[in-house]
Amino acid sequence: MSNNQDKKYHEHLFVSIKTPVKSDANNMPDDKKMELIQAKMTDILDILGLDLQDDSLSGTPRRVAKMFVKEIFKGLNPDNLPKLSSFENKYKYGEMLVEKDISVFSTCEHHLLPIIGKAHVAYISNGRVLGLSKINRIVDYFARRPQVQERLTVQIVKAMQEALQTEDVACIVDAKHMCLVSRGIKDITSSTLTAEYAGKFKDPEVRKEFLRYINSDTKFIV
Repeated sequence: MSNNQDKKYHEHLFVSIKTPVKSDANNMPDDKKMELIQAKMTDILDILGLDLQDDSLSGTPRRVAKMFVKEIFKGLNPDNLPKLSSFENKYKYGEMLVEKDISVFSTCEHHLLPIIGKAHVAYISNGRVLGLSKINRIVDYFARRPQVQERLTVQIVKAMQEALQTEDVACIVDAKHMCLVSRGIKDITSSTLTAEYAGKFKDPEVRKEFLRYINSDTKFIV
């Protein structure tokens, strides 16, 4: 892609997935965001009664600010979207490609507690293919923001469709929500499953094949 095409792609993708962000969300540089968050976090911890002069706590506001901007919420910044250039399917692979057990580390937007789980992503080539690591990077990019699992699942599928120029994409996310584990109902055994099927994956037989793939035993020792 040219620089202009890349910029338009970023803007289109970021807007079309409907993450609830302000229109000027990325006008402020990261350093300024971290400075302001550090000050607010200092106030929060002080209100809670913690002694920020203690060696263990003195650096916490700065660490939290950096973590928010550079790590767990870095997916709010479209500049961090991985390069998603696809390439021609020269080897004519025409079957389903499945990337299973992709680690998901996200944050519940209702309580800002972790969501931890796995994503399984599949597509059927329409003449274009994507490097395998790009699939993992797509999952990580959309996970690294305040999220609800349903939206995350749809965002992954839409990004794959954009990158591959095909409707034939599916995603299943299986995750634990710490807002259910550590507070509220305090259920440590349940997990949440969400799925998004598009194109050929709406066919029950194709869907069954996808499910067989992700449930197959492919464990091996590295």
